[in-house]
Amino acid sequence: MSLESRSDDGVPELTARVVRAAFPKGTLAIRVREVLGPVFRDDDFAVAFPRQGRPAISPGALALVSVLQYAEGLSDRQAADQVRARMDWKFLLGLELDDPGFDFTVLGDFRTRLLAHGLEERVLDVVLSRLSDAGMLRAGGRQRTDSTQVLAAVRTLNRMEFVGETLRAALEALAAAAPDWLTPLIDASWVDRYGAKVDNYRFPKGDNARLKWAEQVGRDGFALLDAINDAFAPAWLSEIPSVGILRRAWSEQYHRDAEGVRWREGKDLPPARERLSSPYDTDAHYGIKRGSGWCGYKVHLSETCEPQAPHLITNVETTNATVNDTEVTATVHQRMAARELAPAEHVVDSGYITAAHILAARQDHDIDLIGPVGLDTHHGGRDPQAPDLTQAAFTTDWEAKKVTCPQGATSISWSQQRKASGTPLVRVHFALADCDPCPLKARCTKAANGKWGRSLTLLPQDQQQILEQRRAEQQTDAWKERYDARAGVEGTISQAVRRTRLRRTPYRGQDKTHLANVLSATALNIIRADAWLNGTPLGTTRASHLARLTLAA
Repeated sequence: MSLESRSDDGVPELTARVVRAAFPKGTLAIRVREVLGPVFRDDDFAVAFPRQGRPAISPGALALVSVLQYAEGLSDRQAADQVRARMDWKFLLGLELDDPGFDFTVLGDFRTRLLAHGLEERVLDVVLSRLSDAGMLRAGGRQRTDSTQVLAAVRTLNRMEFVGETLRAALEALAAAAPDWLTPLIDASWVDRYGAKVDNYRFPKGDNARLKWAEQVGRDGFALLDAINDAFAPAWLSEIPSVGILRRAWSEQYHRDAEGVRWREGKDLPPARERLSSPYDTDAHYGIKRGSGWCGYKVHLSETCEPQAPHLITNVETTNATVNDTEVTATVHQRMAARELAPAEHVVDSGYITAAHILAARQDHDIDLIGPVGLDTHHGGRDPQAPDLTQAAFTTDWEAKKVTCPQGATSISWSQQRKASGTPLVRVHFALADCDPCPLKARCTKAANGKWGRSLTLLPQDQQQILEQRRAEQQTDAWKERYDARAGVEGTISQAVRRTRLRRTPYRGQDKTHLANVLSATALNIIRADAWLNGTPLGTTRASHLARLTLAA
């Protein structure tokens, strides 16, 4: 389909007259049109549509319908019906009252084009630009970020369920694509084991019986892969997606050697980030946050939080569930800067912040990253009645590469090292001969044998100084008051979950899930801008009746 230019000459006169008479107080769609205009232009998505071919439905209108769809929690079919049936949507889209709309499948095609041309962020970028032009958004100020889990559109499977369903899915695909080739390879026992979906299957009881079952599945899977790799088998069998997934899964879950097929256990398994969790969504992984595990993704939302302006989402990051929050901080800052919406202060929880992040945010983007760093939790002392001596009690001379303890002893060892992650650090040691007679030893170290007494681990100088400064700052009331702003982002996550169903993706794959998250965030921005224009106050924190009684007491 080619791009069909849409000239927006405003809302048709009859549509405007009828809608304003029917809705004298307006609706979300009406107010969006009156403040932001048509919002999207067809040229915003021109790269996704060829210049020749059958004319396409206006991509600007499809983008707007997609945002409204998430704002009201509608399916594709329901959203297309609303275009035909609702006058306020016709007002927003600039359509005549008798416009027949479009078939619901067009919305899915539109999303596919966005993904194919890397335009997932375009919808959010355009709305942020319109809101900025309307004076509701600017760079600087204060923003905050937090993350929440997104459940994949697949079942969470344990390992036995996973291998059984992975082999079943491959057999289903082969039975449909090459039944004559598959039939001689299997017998009735295969149908008993893999004929039904794994959630309908009753596994044998007992650890030994289950291990035997899992190894039988492993042998069956390897037998099938060997047959596919045979020189006389059709070459195209290896190109079937479920066969490729089976091959990868078996390399992760099983060993095969001269002793036969063995079930991998414990540390012999690949890390969760590298291991498949579902045969139907290879991007989804199993993650754990605060003791809660799920199979899927994680979404990070960043929003403005100025008291005299609407709270608008400025960035959306989607990762798989195993990615730590600290891995996303630098990317969030880069995205904010690219949109020219970098804040002066960025408030985050401890999961997003390290001394290196604080330093990089200041140097690269002039952002003050506000969040609690880990406290010095040294527990080397032997006196439970007295506080331990933490690093703050020691004085570091970086030029001389020496550290002085509270009693005046100096370190005898200074070595440059690296963590397993590659982070540079310095290891400092004091002599046991200095520590043994020290009157503060019971509060400082348990070292009693060998050459070394107290040991310290330091970050590079600039990071260590920032770390010590932040540890001191976050104990003050002024810093705690600044950090209080972070709590409000929990309300944004709650609204996104309730209004746009953010916590469960309707699609398979990280790219599609990210597009859904971007549309959710854009819908929230439209809703919040409308609430701001209406003077609707922000919601307050809910408290139970019991909590109110306690507070009153």
